[in-house]
Amino acid sequence: MKNLVMIVHAEIQQRLADELRTLPQVAGFTFMHVEGHGPQSRHDPSVSARDLVVGYTPHVRVYILLADEDAGAVLAALRASHCGVAGRGVYWLTSVVEHGRL
Repeated sequence: MKNLVMIVHAEIQQRLADELRTLPQVAGFTFMHVEGHGPQSRHDPSVSARDLVVGYTPHVRVYILLADEDAGAVLAALRASHCGVAGRGVYWLTSVVEHGRL
């Protein structure tokens, strides 16, 4: 199993959810609202006037458990999609040592 974690701008959450629901490799996913702190450029189209005033950018952390063989296809589909994730987020992919239900 692989755990795909992404952090994307909050404004694309609904479009990303719609895209993930179309991918047969994705059985489910979890969103968690987070704040992105750091230097903000006025030239970054994802940084709003509100973000500049409050000092952080609203983001969503996305967790997706995937079969090992599906991770590449899901990443490729997201890169090719028009949901707004391309160029507006980061991701990491880690191996899951153990998983189950409690």
